[in-house]
Order: sequence, then structure tokens, then C-alpha cells
Amino acid sequence: MKIASVLENRKIEKRIAITPEIAKKYISIGLEVSLSENYGSHLGIKDEEYSEIGVSILKDEKEIISNSDIITQLSLLDDEKSSLLKEKQTLIGVLNPYDNKDKISKLVKKNINTFSLELLPRITRAQSMDILSSQANLAGYKAVLESFDNFEKAIPMMMTAAGTIPAAKVLVVGAGVAGLQAIATAKRMGAIVFATDVRMASKEQVESLGGKFLTVEGSENLETEGGYAKETSDDFKKKQEELLSETLKKIDIVICTALIPGKKAPVIIKEDMINNMSSGSIIYDLAAIQGGNTAHTKVDEVVDKNGVKIMGDSNILNKLPTSASNLYAKNVFNFVANLYDKENKRININLDDEIIEKTLIK
Repeated sequence: MKIASVLENRKIEKRIAITPEIAKKYISIGLEVSLSENYGSHLGIKDEEYSEIGVSILKDEKEIISNSDIITQLSLLDDEKSSLLKEKQTLIGVLNPYDNKDKISKLVKKNINTFSLELLPRITRAQSMDILSSQANLAGYKAVLESFDNFEKAIPMMMTAAGTIPAAKVLVVGAGVAGLQAIATAKRMGAIVFATDVRMASKEQVESLGGKFLTVEGSENLETEGGYAKETSDDFKKKQEELLSETLKKIDIVICTALIPGKKAPVIIKEDMINNMSSGSIIYDLAAIQGGNTAHTKVDEVVDKNGVKIMGDSNILNKLPTSASNLYAKNVFNFVANLYDKENKRININLDDEIIEKTLIK
């Protein structure tokens, strides 16, 4: 069987799905690997690094797609490349089925096995395949660095003969994987860190990293069985707004990470809250691509509101493409290894396996 990957649109996606290390692993379990010419050149990976371990490097992407059994990507193939897919081929990636419903429906009708990895269940056996966690971890780290880079004051407390510089105060909104990494990174760099989340289970995790957990009085745990945040009631939103509004008056940097899968990001930081923040403060919004957690977030723009800078990238992982690719490629390999029947050299779509059943788009 053959597994392949073709070039992404590098203007919007610099990550790759197969690194040389992972190509070697695919070959070791009996798969042939084909890649586009210059597949990893933008990350400093020469074609020779792939060809030396037995990977086929081809110029013609149509040939690669047509002759492969499994195609693994970061995002959905464009219309031209998707049209080349044939019955019983397998497509694996982060396909964003909520926004690409019509395009994916066409693939399903063609009897193409279409797996979207952001649908992986939150179970122990799937942790090594969990692309959301591996990528969010890096995103939380990078969001802090981007914020600190734009903040025009020192982060840690500094005591000098000329006086004391106070430590920066950071608020992390949403204590999932990205939020927890943001807390840990900000704390390591000397900031005083606060965090808030609708899931009460986050309190212990936040405090274990040295952050202070802000709790709405009388709040209940708002967590789905899958470990995600639920939408909140109007009463909870009102209490949360009051708490945030007061807290933001003394905060220097805010990292927003609140997302609900498949839905527009909740607007948590309203205009009046931003107006109460100190000039020179920074908000980095990791939810920008889904509408943003603030009233003024714009994708790939720095918005200045009364001296408060609001930032948000369409793909912050393009700023860490090598690390992100290494983790993503490992996640995908673990998924393929679970899907591939080595003895019979075929894809085994076992719908009794929760990992396969949840990620297969029907």
C-alpha cells in the first residue's frame, strides 16, 4: 500500500504531514511513501533526506494522488486535487468538517474514506494521536511569546538601585491545553498569572502551575462528556462579565483561548472591558480564526483600541512550523498505524473501534 502527501498552500499552511523520521516509520510497517518535489524545503528538509530512506519524490502531484491508497494532509485538498480522489482511497487530515460540509459530502458520496482528526475522542488510547492537544500546546506557548514581544515593559519583577519594576500581570481566558501551556510559559518568564475557565476541573490544574484561578461565585461545572466547555447560561455570562471587568483593570496581558468546537468563538471580552484596560496592555486572541473572544479581534491584524493592542493570527503555528510538523506527523502516524492491517496490507475500517468510528465522516 502507498501513503502520500502533497504540498499545502504555503501562504496559509507551512506545516507538513510527513517528516523524514515519520517516513522511515511508515516504510518500517510496510507502506510505500510518495511526496511532492520540495515537500519540506521551506523547513530546511531537502528532498535527498527523504529519497535516501526510500521515499519516492515526484513532480506530478496528480500522479501522486491517483496512485496512492492513503493521502495525509494538514487541511482539505483544494477542489482540483480533491477531484482526483477515487473510490476506496483514504484521506486523513484536519478537514474542518463544520465549515467544509459540502466539499466533504462529495468525497463521502464518492466512497472515499474521509477521516478528520479533530474529531478524535478524548480517550486514553487516542492521546498519542491527539492533534488538537499537540498543536494547541505549541499555540499557547507561542501566544505568550508574541504578546511579550509586543509588550513594552519588562515581564519579571526587577529590583534595582533605581527602583523596583513590578512583574507583569497575565490573565489566561480558557484553561484547556493551550491555556495551561500559556500559564506555564508566562509563569516561567516571571509574570503573575491569573486564569478563568467554565470547567471547574481546571482549577486544580491552573493552581498546580502557579496560577490563580478566578471563579464566578456559585458557578457549576460546565464541561461536556468529551472534555470540552459547554455554552454558558445568561446568568453565568453576567457574573463572569462582572468578574472579568474588574480583573482586567489591573491586567497587562490577556491570552484568550476559549473555543467551542464547530461554533463561533464566544465573545468574552466586551468593548467596555477593553476601554477599562490600561493603555499599553496586550490581548492575544487564539480564537481569532473562529470570530475571536473579544469585541474587536481581526485576523492577522493588530487592532489598537485606546492604546490596548488586540492581536490574533489565522495560523499561529506557521510561526513554529518545524516543531508543529514534528508533532503532527507523529500524531498522524499513530492514527494510521491503528488503521492499517499489516498482516493483510490493507486499511481496516473497524467501526467497533471508537477512534475510527468517531473520526470517519459518514
